[in-house]
Amino acid sequence: MNGLLIGRFQPFHLGHLEALRFALSKVDKLWVGLGSSNKPIEKNNPFTAEERKEMILSSIDDSMKENISIFFIPDVDNHVKWIEKIDTIVPKFDIIFSNDELTKHLYSKRTTQVVSIPFLNRDKLSGTNIRDLIVSDQKWEDLVPEGTKNFLINTSAKEHLKNL
Repeated sequence: MNGLLIGRFQPFHLGHLEALRFALSKVDKLWVGLGSSNKPIEKNNPFTAEERKEMILSSIDDSMKENISIFFIPDVDNHVKWIEKIDTIVPKFDIIFSNDELTKHLYSKRTTQVVSIPFLNRDKLSGTNIRDLIVSDQKWEDLVPEGTKNFLINTSAKEHLKNL
C-alpha cells in the first residue's frame, strides 16, 4: 500500500521526521510531496524544493530512504486543479497523511483514505518558530535532525533568512 505526505518542510524538523516515521508505519511506500515547489524564495518559503529535498535526505536513515520517494508539488490557483496536478506527478496512493483541513476535505470526496498525523511538540516544532529562532540567535539546533542542522549551518541559513 502506498501513501502520500505533503508538506512545505521550511525547514525539515523533528516533527516532520516523526510524521515520516508515523506514515511509514502504515504503508509500504511513502510519496513525500514538497509543497509550494514553484514558489519564489521569500520569508515564509525561504528554501527551494531542492534544498528541502537535501534536508530530508540528509536527515533520514537508509531504511527510510528505501521506502520513500520525493516529488515536487507546485501550488496551483485552483484547489481541484491542485489535486488533479498531484495525480499527474505522484504515483497512485491509497492513503494521504494530512492535518490540513482543506486537503482532508478535497480528498474526502475521493476514495482516498485521509489519516491525521499526531503532532509532536507543535508549539515549538513549526517551521515559522524555527526560522524565527535562527534569525534571533536563539537555540534551535535541538528542534531539527542532524542532517537539517548541518545543512542550515553549512549554507549560512541565518544570513539567508535575515536577508529575506
